[in-house]
Amino acid sequence: MDISISLVIVLLLVLAAEFVNGWTDAPNAIATVVSTRVLSPLQAVTMAAVLNIAGALATGTAVAFTIGKGIVQPEVIGLHTVGAAMIAIIIWSTLAWRWGLPTSETHALVAGLAGAGLAAAGPSVLLWAGWQKVLIGLGLATVIGFSLGFIVMVIIYRLFHRARSIVIKNVFGRLQIVSAAFMAFSHGSNDGQKFMGAFALALFLGGVLPEFHVPVWVILLCGTVIGLGTAFGGWRIIRTMGFRLTHLEPVNGFAAETSAGLAIIIASFLGIPLSTTQTINTAIMGVGSTRRFSAVRWGVTGEIVMAWLLTFPACAVLGYLFALLLKPIFS
Repeated sequence: MDISISLVIVLLLVLAAEFVNGWTDAPNAIATVVSTRVLSPLQAVTMAAVLNIAGALATGTAVAFTIGKGIVQPEVIGLHTVGAAMIAIIIWSTLAWRWGLPTSETHALVAGLAGAGLAAAGPSVLLWAGWQKVLIGLGLATVIGFSLGFIVMVIIYRLFHRARSIVIKNVFGRLQIVSAAFMAFSHGSNDGQKFMGAFALALFLGGVLPEFHVPVWVILLCGTVIGLGTAFGGWRIIRTMGFRLTHLEPVNGFAAETSAGLAIIIASFLGIPLSTTQTINTAIMGVGSTRRFSAVRWGVTGEIVMAWLLTFPACAVLGYLFALLLKPIFS
């Protein structure tokens, strides 16, 4: 089957956005295990890359279908719509990475698609079913992430309050490897699927796929690219989340990763595209708050929240503008 130049360009843009996602979002899965020095950055990145792919392969494609078929109507958009959304993500996420802010690629992706879709076909292009899942994901990431982090940390304190600090450090130093692996797997199950959905949508719009589905080779390709992005540029985000947000010991990292991983894996099986950035951030805040409220550096938290709030309008506007620019070119 013939593959147009337009399709090749859009597919490359999707992979570029996935690579940037590796800079800004995939480090969330390994930030705590690096900051507590349980694993070296190289060990953590390798583990994250492998388990991101495993998570995407083992948990179906429900999230990918939500992104590919549930945010905007595939029948009324074109390749330029997907390309515009990817450019918006690349620009916004690169700027955030430059300042070390962990933005949400989930929000960037759905906002970019929405903005580009509005430019292509107006408000009727938006699909409520998919956006309902996005809104549910916001609640899961924010409320459940913080609450689970707080609860799990309190339970650990109750169970180990008589144990010596050296024993706790040794025990949870080992357990954190397991929780970090779980977090990376969960990240792949949800976040790893999102750009696979965009990639498959482009293949469908370009006529390569007769109907929307996510081939295995797309899962492997996108999973590999996100791993490379993490390896090349993830340290800035790891520093913000693992060192600047609150002081973390292995026991804190275990609690945060376990809590965030549970919330993410549940969302993945329900086809809910939630923000892994928000989930692990709020879990870290919940864990830190069990020591004392001031243990969380709320100034840094404010910067992160501001980046979240700006992501929706910024990416929607960028997606809209680039869709207008690209439409005559792609036509």
